[in-house]
Amino acid sequence: MGIANVQNLVRTLPVLPRPYGIRVRLRPGDPFAKLLGADWQKTHWFFTAEERDRVLEDMSGKHEYSRIGDQPALVFEKVEKLAESRNF
Repeated sequence: MGIANVQNLVRTLPVLPRPYGIRVRLRPGDPFAKLLGADWQKTHWFFTAEERDRVLEDMSGKHEYSRIGDQPALVFEKVEKLAESRNF
């Protein structure tokens, strides 16, 4: 199969520092850990603290289809790469 849009392959994306992050982990004892592993985590990185905080609020909010009494199964933690955010 040929490449339909070759121009997409020659463009490079700029590598900008993304020092502000959100680490997502499972709560201890979560049954989903049997699939992902007890030490599973995912970190999402952002250019600004404001962008990170806005996304964190959206991620950690109650899902619109949640039932009464449902509790979030994930733990969200703000993280920061100090060397990038403070320009060391």
